[in-house]
Amino acid sequence: MTGKDVPGLMEAKDSIPAGTKINVTFLGNEDLEMRVAAAKAVRDLGFLPVPHISARRLASRGQLEEFLSRLKDAGATESVFVVGGDPTTPEGPYEDSYDVIRTGLLLDYGVKEVSIAGYPEGHPDISNDVLWRALEEKSLSLSQQGLQATILTQFAFDTDPVIAWIDQVRARGINSTIRIGTPGPAGIKRLLGFARRFGIGANAMIVKKYGFSLTNLMGTAGPDTFVTDLSALLAADAKAGPATEGSAHGPVKLHFYTFGGLLATADWAREYTRAQS
Repeated sequence: MTGKDVPGLMEAKDSIPAGTKINVTFLGNEDLEMRVAAAKAVRDLGFLPVPHISARRLASRGQLEEFLSRLKDAGATESVFVVGGDPTTPEGPYEDSYDVIRTGLLLDYGVKEVSIAGYPEGHPDISNDVLWRALEEKSLSLSQQGLQATILTQFAFDTDPVIAWIDQVRARGINSTIRIGTPGPAGIKRLLGFARRFGIGANAMIVKKYGFSLTNLMGTAGPDTFVTDLSALLAADAKAGPATEGSAHGPVKLHFYTFGGLLATADWAREYTRAQS
């Protein structure tokens, strides 16, 4: 959710299980008060806030400390998501999320778990070599500080690159929980707009596999097929046993991008879970 989504959270609260992690973004057009108020609202409603810390949007170390201090006062520093952020030029001393992590400040303000970004289909502006090196460096730094790490990925339409990427993460000795990003139900045009922005594969074959067609952009698409197929692939490898190549995927969970709104995503997740039981 964004800082402006508190009314949407209030609308969706009865459809979201207690204790659910809800990420709170760090957008350039929202201020400190709005971000902290949103994180506090998440906490007050019985969920676990995961505030984003956008490295390139921080103008100074003092601004980072002020944000962490306010979040701590709101009881919202147990889990955070540290990202590089969108600005091409950093607004302060932090070039990327690794710069924030290695300050050591997160521990000082009660942080226990840090989510870091993963890109199964790469990043349009960052080479794969740089992405892998950054993931390894951040994972190592968090481990050395005694902080739990979770890898939260960009969303995808195709399970094949996701599974291949998970295999590569594990091959590098990184055993953290991976939360695979997937959009909740949303308008097809909106989904494709985000896909283009983030460099996500969306050709005719891929989106058909996901569950919609490029010839009809007026409807809504949900992640039913993607989640079902991903679950089946992970379950099949688990049954194959640890001695089978590619079977050791470790802990893998989901993270929903609520492009269509918190309530629509929460209702989808509840109905999907009910249908599987």
